[in-house]
Amino acid sequence: MKSLAELQAIKDRMKNKVVLREGTSDIRVVVGMATCGIAAGARPVLNALVESVNDLGLSDKVSVSQTGCIGICQFEPVVEVFEPGKEKVTYVKMTAEKAREVAESHLQGGKVLTEYTLNKGEL
Repeated sequence: MKSLAELQAIKDRMKNKVVLREGTSDIRVVVGMATCGIAAGARPVLNALVESVNDLGLSDKVSVSQTGCIGICQFEPVVEVFEPGKEKVTYVKMTAEKAREVAESHLQGGKVLTEYTLNKGEL
């Protein structure tokens, strides 16, 4: 990096790759990124969610962040969706492809993909 203009160009390029973790987002998405989650493939899931939220123009209402162990390692990668006034939705055994589907159907369209969720009897 040789100039402030070059630094600004890098910042502009990276803007579309980041969804702010702070703020007043309506929907909060959390990806389990402890060693169990990472080993099961959580990193591509996190990346797919961030990219999808940006691509769908949802970054003003959806924040995506990572957390440590969620406590259900046998179901990793795990994604939790928190919406005000609604029960938490826990998606399990996620892949990048499933994460993109969740972004379109649930985060954009409001429809929970129950086939990817944790059933209460499974614990």
